[in-house]
Amino acid sequence: MHMENAEKKVLPSADIMEVLELLPHRYPFLLIDKIIEMDGDDSCIGIKNVTINEPHFQGHFPKQPVMPGVLLIEAMAQTAGALCVHSRGKDTAPQLVYFMTIDRAKFRKPVVPGDQVQFHVKKIKQRSNIWKFDAVAMVDGAKVAEAEISAMLVDA
Repeated sequence: MHMENAEKKVLPSADIMEVLELLPHRYPFLLIDKIIEMDGDDSCIGIKNVTINEPHFQGHFPKQPVMPGVLLIEAMAQTAGALCVHSRGKDTAPQLVYFMTIDRAKFRKPVVPGDQVQFHVKKIKQRSNIWKFDAVAMVDGAKVAEAEISAMLVDA
């Protein structure tokens, strides 16, 4: 019997304090609350707990709050960026991630206060300091948005 079949691989995660170390974003623009299931630099899942207390709901839309699609894309990019920075390790110089491209973005279902969004990002390729990811936003197992995104890692 192989050990890999006998044991399930335990993958690291990042709580909000670790996310704050990985990303420069702060209120009101930090859009992920934690990261789970980081698999090296290949994939991870970012978590966003959507609440009515967020400032964009005042105007988007009164009496029918919907999380703006552009913020779902930004949260995907933040999740991917945190994975990029985390994969470089704590011993490297501080780095920033610049969002470069969005391709094939689709919005399938509104995200509303009370939802917990999971941002599943998976590395498609990496060349030098440029990364490309497939990203899918899920609520209760249903796909609510998706996109291909790329980012560049630079020294802070």
